[in-house]
Amino acid sequence: MLTTFKATATKLSDGLQVETNSRGFKILLDEPEEMGGTDAFMNPVEALLCALGACQTIVATAFAAAHDIVFEEFHVELEGDLDPDGFMGLANVRNGFQEIRFVMHFKTNEPKEKIENYAKFIEQTCPVGDCLANGVKLVLSGVAID
Repeated sequence: MLTTFKATATKLSDGLQVETNSRGFKILLDEPEEMGGTDAFMNPVEALLCALGACQTIVATAFAAAHDIVFEEFHVELEGDLDPDGFMGLANVRNGFQEIRFVMHFKTNEPKEKIENYAKFIEQTCPVGDCLANGVKLVLSGVAID
């Protein structure tokens, strides 16, 4: 059974600032000054990295007991390579990330091999990671003139 998630993104009056909303929760986004923004908030691709790391963290925590994994702490460091000349129309390169790298950090007494196998499970199970690795069909459902 499919579950539909919904969100909105609304242009704010200052620079390139955007307010996003889903289920009443808000995230404010912007761009650095050199990209025309006010640098008041993270930009959308930084938020994408945060979403991936958050999803991996949730999967790590939610499934630990079922996999007989115990850890005291967990965090993910993420980085991605993007050439801004692509979306700025200055070069014929991909608009988005060309690669995303991440390191999962566990504070645990579990054997390394067990944690490495669990990390593979996390990577295979994370819905955001799946969207990024396998792509998602994007559909422009219409244009509204308000």
